Order: sequence, then C-alpha cells, then structure tokens
Amino acid sequence: MFNRMIFDDLRRSFDRLFEDFRSSRAVGSESPVAWTFTTAVETDWTEDHFNLRLIVPGVTENDLKVTVQGNQLHIQGERKEPKEWSKRDCSFTELTYGKFERMIRLPDGLELEKLEAHLHDGVLDIRIPVAAAMKPKEIPISVGNQKALAA
Repeated sequence: MFNRMIFDDLRRSFDRLFEDFRSSRAVGSESPVAWTFTTAVETDWTEDHFNLRLIVPGVTENDLKVTVQGNQLHIQGERKEPKEWSKRDCSFTELTYGKFERMIRLPDGLELEKLEAHLHDGVLDIRIPVAAAMKPKEIPISVGNQKALAA
C-alpha cells in the first residue's frame, strides 16, 4: 500500500510537470497560473441560416461577449477557476481556465443585424440569417419556338 502511494504521488508529479509544459505554466512559479483555454468551433449551413457552435464548458453568459464589426465575429470570454479552489494547491487537473478570444471572418451575404447567440449546456450557438439576395432562385425554363437569346 505504501509503495502504491509513493508511485501515485510520483505519477501525479510527472503529470503536473507535463501539464505545466503543455499549458505554458511556469514550473514552480509562485504567481497565479497562466492557463490557455481554447474553444472548439464548428460551422453549418442551412438554406436559411449560417450556424456556428462554440464549446465553452463552465462559462456563464456574464463571462461571454459577442460582437460583430464588418464581416468579423469577435467572441471573448473567460472560464474562471472555482473560487473555493483558488486557495488550495490542486495536485492534479486536466481542466484549463482563463480568458479566450476567437475572431471569425464571416462570409458575405448574411444579415448580421439579425445575429442571435444562445448559451446552453456549455455550448454557445450563433445563428445568422442568410440574406434573401443570396438564396438560390429557380429560373423558369421556357420551351417552344422563341428566338435564341442574343449573346
């Protein structure tokens, strides 16, 4: 049992060392942890909307800001470490905390003034209507003895 405890402590120390390296956290630093948090993004088109989805677990609506300028969608936020944990020395974590920012260039032909953002279950869904002028229009085809169109 004692050897297993020593092995577990050693494994956690190595895990923490590699996590420190991966997250750009200074090893042995006395300063607050400088984590890097990155959101995953996916997009989808329907006939009527351009949809974006960002995965932001543990982020509240008060910690998110969505703005649009020109054809740039700017999403800023922060996943905060639980206050009750900040005073403890966590010996192992796979979670990252901190501020994040995403700039997404939007395609032309969207009605940006009608953009909607909805946060639910750690997911930020953004829905932007496609402008009527950008939607496909079916062109009728005539048949019969009409003259050919001039080029």
